[in-house]
Amino acid sequence: MSANSRSVAAAVVAGAVATALSSVAAPASAYAQAKEKCYGISLKGQNDCKAGPGTTCAGTSTVDYQGNAWKLVPKGTCEEMTAPGDRHGSLTALERDNPQG
Repeated sequence: MSANSRSVAAAVVAGAVATALSSVAAPASAYAQAKEKCYGISLKGQNDCKAGPGTTCAGTSTVDYQGNAWKLVPKGTCEEMTAPGDRHGSLTALERDNPQG
């Protein structure tokens, strides 16, 4: 194989790798953009992050449907989500079902 053929082959491989990487990155970005934080819908210990004062992050909610703990959900679905006791998801933290008050 000549040096010129090796250069062409290397360029083809590099192009294929770049194409493959961009096709993997695009869905990941679209996935991240297609989500929103929804407060008050996660079960105890199943929140994605933030569970109010005295907690750190994911999995730290201490009661079901804790109002100040959130879960990532598909964008546009949060406020339609329901939980027992006529509860609904919220795009902002809720006062209800918070263990500290």
